[in-house]
Amino acid sequence: MRVLIAGADGQLGWELQRLAPSNVELVATDTEQLDITQEACVEALVATRQPDVIINAAAYTAVDKAESDVDTAYAVNRDGVANLARAAQKHNIRLIQISTDFIFDGSQSSPYDTDVQAHPLGVYGDSKWQGENAVKEIMGDKTLLLRTSWVYSSHGTNFVKTMLRLMAEKSQLGVIADQVGTPTWAGGLARAIWSIVEQPALVGTFHWTDAGVASWYDFALAIQEEGINIGLLSKKIKINPLNTKEYPTPAARPPYSVLDKTSTWSALDVECMHWREALKLMLAELAEQ
Repeated sequence: MRVLIAGADGQLGWELQRLAPSNVELVATDTEQLDITQEACVEALVATRQPDVIINAAAYTAVDKAESDVDTAYAVNRDGVANLARAAQKHNIRLIQISTDFIFDGSQSSPYDTDVQAHPLGVYGDSKWQGENAVKEIMGDKTLLLRTSWVYSSHGTNFVKTMLRLMAEKSQLGVIADQVGTPTWAGGLARAIWSIVEQPALVGTFHWTDAGVASWYDFALAIQEEGINIGLLSKKIKINPLNTKEYPTPAARPPYSVLDKTSTWSALDVECMHWREALKLMLAELAEQ
């Protein structure tokens, strides 16, 4: 089986390569090798390499910057996705599109099911939602969407690694405590995606995160505790809970974006661990590095 990964240089793309099954021939492309915003480039590469599956891990993910860099965000997250979908549809290739919890506004207080109507609060969320719509319009009943949230890895830049750096540098930190979601280790997400790849008949919209819920403040406390336990941090600092009004950002964020994974857990034969356990595994990787 030949699998094309778009966005192979990102956190998820890196984990997908690392955890690829032995029977998979990878075509791993970064932005220089495959600019998904260029339709002719997408068509040429897909026609040449003829993958069985395309996994789109490429995305514009700078949530705040997207508010001022609107054209680029939509070019990648909407138009680039449409280019991949058109090529996939033309060549009868399966497309797995990765989306986000930020398509929801966070107004409900129970986990979001896959069929809840989207209502993005900002450019990033809306551009990802428009990407979902593009796939549905082009691929119809062959659509396969996988939404996730709060992704981190030992590779690349993310909240966990930023917190570790700041905790080593500062005597105290303030972290948002009134935004609730679920941290997701990209390693677990990659395993879920490979399970999807191995089920060629699987279509529809799915949610995948690690188990449990947390605020960013809870997440930061866990990072510090586990970081000290394995020697990545040498001291404990004070971490202060902040509310969103105390830390204004260009982009509004959903106050609650926990995703309901029930249908995904039923469909995939993959163990879903609690986010604290996944965090321990990722930090152990960092320690080894």
